[in-house]
Amino acid sequence: MTRGPTLPAHRLPHLPQPLDAFNTASADEARTLLLRCLHSVCWAHRIADHRPFPDLDALLAAADEAAYDLAPGDLAEALAGESLPQLPEGAYSAAHTALSAAHAAYEARFGHAFVIYLGDVPADEVIDRVLEAIRSRLTNDPEEERVVTAEELRRLARGRLAAFLGGAGRCATSPNAPVHGP
Repeated sequence: MTRGPTLPAHRLPHLPQPLDAFNTASADEARTLLLRCLHSVCWAHRIADHRPFPDLDALLAAADEAAYDLAPGDLAEALAGESLPQLPEGAYSAAHTALSAAHAAYEARFGHAFVIYLGDVPADEVIDRVLEAIRSRLTNDPEEERVVTAEELRRLARGRLAAFLGGAGRCATSPNAPVHGP
């Protein structure tokens, strides 16, 4: 049995992809969006100034590279925009108290907010992971912690940028938080 001619494939209209929109946005728009993800003017400018990016991996590599070159003041600016990771709904008040106390000790020792990337941690393990990490990192000397903190900021930036350019359209406004509106 022979088949008749087939119909041409139906093509969906081309919708702009988030990376395409980012690449073609004005420099000011790109920097504003990046600033919401990165919390550092210098970091945002460095990435925006290297557009267009051929793909998401290239943009994430550029964000990593730019982070390695940030001055201490730029890192301090990025850290100033951070806050504690959000605890899952229903977390006991004792968990909030323990986290607040651990974070206060961390800030007293290092002079900035504790940051940690939790993108791959199941929600039911977030509290334990954050408390464990703060307690562990409190034993670091300041230089060692500066290196760890910079790496966690890079991981947070990668997660936020991937979420933004992966179609969510917005950057998270606090670490490990769900993506929020403008």
